[in-house]
Amino acid sequence: MEPKQQDLQKGLLPRHVQFMALAGMIGTGIFKGSSETLNMAGPSVIIAYLIGGLLLFIVMAALAEMASAYPNVNVQGLVYKAFGYRPSFIIGWLYWVNWILVITVELIAGASFLQYWFPDVPLWALSLVCTAVIVGINLFPVKHFGEMEFWFAGIKILALTAFIILGALILFGAVPSSVNSPITNLTGHGGIFPNGFSGMFAASLVVIFSYGGAELIGVAVSETKDAKRVLPKVVKGTVLRVILFYALPILIICGIMPWNQVTSESSPFVQVFDMAGIPGAANVMNFVLVTAVLSAANSGIYATSRTLYSLAKNGEAPKQFTKISKNGIPLNGIMLGMLFILAGVFLSFVTPENVIGYLMTIPGFTIMIVWICICAAQLKLRKQYKDTASFRVKWHPYTTLIAIVALSGIFISFIFNADNIIGTIVCLVTLAVITISSFIFQKNKGNTDGNAKQQTRQIS
Repeated sequence: MEPKQQDLQKGLLPRHVQFMALAGMIGTGIFKGSSETLNMAGPSVIIAYLIGGLLLFIVMAALAEMASAYPNVNVQGLVYKAFGYRPSFIIGWLYWVNWILVITVELIAGASFLQYWFPDVPLWALSLVCTAVIVGINLFPVKHFGEMEFWFAGIKILALTAFIILGALILFGAVPSSVNSPITNLTGHGGIFPNGFSGMFAASLVVIFSYGGAELIGVAVSETKDAKRVLPKVVKGTVLRVILFYALPILIICGIMPWNQVTSESSPFVQVFDMAGIPGAANVMNFVLVTAVLSAANSGIYATSRTLYSLAKNGEAPKQFTKISKNGIPLNGIMLGMLFILAGVFLSFVTPENVIGYLMTIPGFTIMIVWICICAAQLKLRKQYKDTASFRVKWHPYTTLIAIVALSGIFISFIFNADNIIGTIVCLVTLAVITISSFIFQKNKGNTDGNAKQQTRQIS
């Protein structure tokens, strides 16, 4: 039966939503970004991932609480309920920009992994192929998209599990290798903190970028069956798995090889499999890497199109983006996202050597702002719940306040860090443009439309 105009289909099952959140997080950040964080912090990056995981849990718990109190209201809608039009407008568009950047990073990373098999094909050409694949997947009805993403995410989760098991066998000597003393690899070469606490702190931005994507369940809520019951379970399971899939692999890498021998030329995961001497390991792992980053980009296309749909439905983007195709998808939103992604992919033609490094830090800034607003919205809305939320953040308001202070401290410190000048400029300019646009859109909407929305607004 053809879906009603202006309505998204509720075709996502609990397993789809949980694996989508995992898919958004397990991508370039762990498979390629881990080499960067290891070079910044050495073995102490494990602590950075654990601290980042704790902050992630608080953010996700706050989101689950609000979702149980306000079913079918997504992240932007929750911010609107808490703070009104302008913060909602800014967060909605900032989240859209964030995912456009993340998708671009994932696609270019996927293309760089494909060059392992096709070294003579330029990076930009392979990036175009990757773009065509993920846009095509998102043109399917959401239930089919969810099923494909479930299996995509399953491949990389299976690979990480195999890596953890194999790594543990190597560390305990069950698999022959050149590893003589795992403890020496961890504590030698400058110790746990070879670059001091500042090195661990410097890695935090890439860590936050790596964990960004968990809040995708707050976008998928409007297409999830029985979201009020499902989301709290998804939050608990997702956060635990992500911490395990980040902290344990990094611990294994640091035990198997000295952190200062990890190079950015290939993934640390490929280096470990090569060390194990398994025939064809490099090819298998490279296939997993390609699947992983394309899966994360696939989730990103979903996030950008649904965010733009919500923005348009509430008068914060052109109404053309509320149009739903026969398959029940926001087609115009997908097409606009594709155009901006292609513009980002063009950077791989201009600066193929440095493009991933330039782009990877910027989403770290934007996702921190989104996380801070989620926590702030939970603090504001807790007193306004009409019904008691079925899931509640423990030790409220202290846990939420701790997350806000910690995230704000990281954000401010990186703004004033000269090494992050490019990311800082892009982030602040983007914020300025979005803020100015919010005044323009509000003026064009008029008071009548604004008053009506105050009474009826619910993002679905």
